Amino acid sequence: MRRRILAVLGLGALLAVLAAAPAQAAGYRYWSFWQSTGGTWTYATEGPATARPADGSVNGFRFSVSEDSGDSAQPRTAPDFAAVCADTPAREGTKRVALVVDFGTPEDAVPGETPPATRTACARLAPDATSAEALAQVAKPLRYNGDALLCAISGYPRAGCGEKVSGADPSDTSGSTAPRDTAAGEPADDAGSGPSVGVYAGIAAVLALGAAALWKSRRRRG
Repeated sequence: MRRRILAVLGLGALLAVLAAAPAQAAGYRYWSFWQSTGGTWTYATEGPATARPADGSVNGFRFSVSEDSGDSAQPRTAPDFAAVCADTPAREGTKRVALVVDFGTPEDAVPGETPPATRTACARLAPDATSAEALAQVAKPLRYNGDALLCAISGYPRAGCGEKVSGADPSDTSGSTAPRDTAAGEPADDAGSGPSVGVYAGIAAVLALGAAALWKSRRRRG
């Protein structure tokens, strides 16, 4: 009886550890869009097709693997309008927008592709131009999917668009495409990433059986 009790309790402890361990989250390989705020990068709250940067703004684009905007990688070059647009003088009736395009790391790259070096450029635009128009002026060719999601900048990557990357290995793709937030163009969070209710219920049942067996054993001894 004692061995049975220990086995039940041991199984309960193992299930508790497994449930407490965080589930291996899936990420998505995609271009994120950033805007400068006080010399720092801020994840954009709308997509480049609708954002209309003011004169003197800095826009950033970063290719990486991330779950969502909370852990998305920023461009690795600081937003510095004066440095990027130093050779582009102001002109009446136009605006200037500095752009930083960070193609990411080899770890985040699509298998078989090598990310180009980070580049900066200054776009001169009409006052009502969007961030997408600024990007198109300095970083063609661009590639979009059927949902108008930005898939490639300067032809990188050659294929794919927001694929799901299983676990923590960026090279392991599941073949599915991430659902998108229509405002920011980011992957939506996957539901159910934590332990299910059934797991917790199972743990409770195992522990209850162990406690009952232990109580019966002590009662018999008494």
